[in-house]
This record gives sequence, C-alpha cells and structure tokens, in this order.
Amino acid sequence: MAENRDRRDLLRDAAIEVLARQGGRGLTHRAVDHEAGLPEGTAKNYFANRDALLQGAAERCVERYWADLQVMKAASIQGRRHLVALLRELLDRALTANRSRVLAYIELHAEAARRPRLQETMAELTRADLALHLEAHKAADLPATRRSAAMVTMCVNSALTYLLTQPPETLTAYGLDDLDAFLTDLIDTVYPPAGR
Repeated sequence: MAENRDRRDLLRDAAIEVLARQGGRGLTHRAVDHEAGLPEGTAKNYFANRDALLQGAAERCVERYWADLQVMKAASIQGRRHLVALLRELLDRALTANRSRVLAYIELHAEAARRPRLQETMAELTRADLALHLEAHKAADLPATRRSAAMVTMCVNSALTYLLTQPPETLTAYGLDDLDAFLTDLIDTVYPPAGR
C-alpha cells in the first residue's frame, strides 16, 4: 500500500510540474505520465478524470505547503527586521525552489473559479497562509490583527505573482526590483513605526 501512495504522490508532483510548465490546458493524464516517467495509463488508474487530477495536484500543493509551514514556524522572529527577512526568504524560496509549485497555485486558483471542490481545497491553503502571517506578525511584536495580516498577505502574494509573470520594467514600476525595500515599506505602511 505504501508503494501505491508513493506512486500517487509521484503523479501529483508530476501534475504540479505540468501545470507550472504547460498551464491548465496542458494538464492531461498523458502529460502527467510522461512527466512522472511512468507508463501511459498510470495516471488514469489513480485519477479517473481531469477534475480528479486537478484535485490531486491541489491537495498535494496544500500538503507540501503545510510541510513548509512547519519549517517557517520554527523560525524565531524578533521585531520587524526579522519579519522582513522571513518574508524575503519566503519570496526567494517561492521564486527558486518552490517556483513550479507557485506557478501551479496560480493555475489552480484560476481553475478553482469554476470548480467548487477545488476552490475549497485552495481555500485551505489561503487560510493557512493568512494564519502564518498573523502568527509571524504577532511574534514580531507588531499590533497585528487579521485585517492587517491579510493586507500584508495579499500584497506579498500579488508581488509574487508579478515577480513570476511580469517584465523587469513592470517590476521596477512597482518597486519589486528591490525586494528588501519593498517589504520594509510594506511592513512600515501597515504597521507604522513609533514616531513616524
């Protein structure tokens, strides 16, 4: 049974890679089999249709995100400078090691607009993201509320989407050519320092 779970995870990881490289329209059973290096028809045995394949990829994204959250929760945050450093680390990882997964998130969010079950799965990830931000902001001794944490979360996620999809001149126009300054300004805007 463990082997079947391993193969299912391999297929779900392959689906994430296909989504990242080819987009939602490129997600087929055949493409997933090819990406996973498995015989044609394997993905179909595990995921009966495209909706099931999308759902499997989304669930895997959530699982992998939860694993990342455990690592981030272990980080000690002492003040706004540490928070900015943590946000920068999260962005750097999203743009490098987790690039495929983040591109897949973008595709899955678009697909979720038409698929209620997928929407709920992606909402789990969104809720976890907000909870992590709220916890991190409080740990940094900022006067965090769900609303303030949500503002930062949305700005960081929008910035990430731009960083993955926009040309350099657009990134410069939005201040994303200097991520440390962007993140410092964001935190200082949402949580103005004393005496400002």
